[in-house]
Amino acid sequence: MAIRPIYIPAKSGKFLVKAVPVDFKWHAGMAISQKQKSVDELHSSAKNKVSGIKKILEVSSKSKEDIGVKLSAFNLMIKTKRYGRTFSVECAYQSSKVFESGQQYIDLLNATSIEAKKDPRLKDSGRVTSFRFYGQVWPISPMTAFYDWLYVNALKNNPELHAELDQYDAFTDIEFNPEKSINCQAYAVSLFKALQSRNLLDEATSSQENFIKLYSDYSISNTNENEEHQFGMRI
Repeated sequence: MAIRPIYIPAKSGKFLVKAVPVDFKWHAGMAISQKQKSVDELHSSAKNKVSGIKKILEVSSKSKEDIGVKLSAFNLMIKTKRYGRTFSVECAYQSSKVFESGQQYIDLLNATSIEAKKDPRLKDSGRVTSFRFYGQVWPISPMTAFYDWLYVNALKNNPELHAELDQYDAFTDIEFNPEKSINCQAYAVSLFKALQSRNLLDEATSSQENFIKLYSDYSISNTNENEEHQFGMRI
């Protein structure tokens, strides 16, 4: 057995995203078929546990749905207007990490998503102290703000994906374990949907200040955000 969260966009109330932990049968193994069996178990258990949830999208490269694969941070692309560059959310995130030594590996923008994710320098360079993306510096607190901003902006600028998302009530990422990691692409999709449904998307993404302000104006999710505990996790 395993426990993973499902993320539900909230159209009203103090939470933008509702996270619900769900027990389900885990299928061990690294094969995609095994991951997909676990996804099926998670979704089945979630539908039985949470009322009103009829259709759930797995957001990862292990998804059975084409849009779920496209929404993976490995595949969702950012296109810069000023410089005409294209790279994945994953590459943007990893290349923006600034370590305690001041080191930043901007060359990861030119890597593949898997190369950026697994670059050994990211584990050997010490603590992440901030993020720097095209000259703009982001603090590490609120802890998910920079990743969420990257992802929400990327999704906003891929409008061909928006309509298909409307059919889903909740989102999951089978690879995300909240006991080991912080950032989650399924959560970021849910945040996007919540902002969209509340007509907050354009305002929130208009500036860094407005996006960070979300984290004080709202309880971003009902997930416990004990930063002192979470600093040991991978960001």
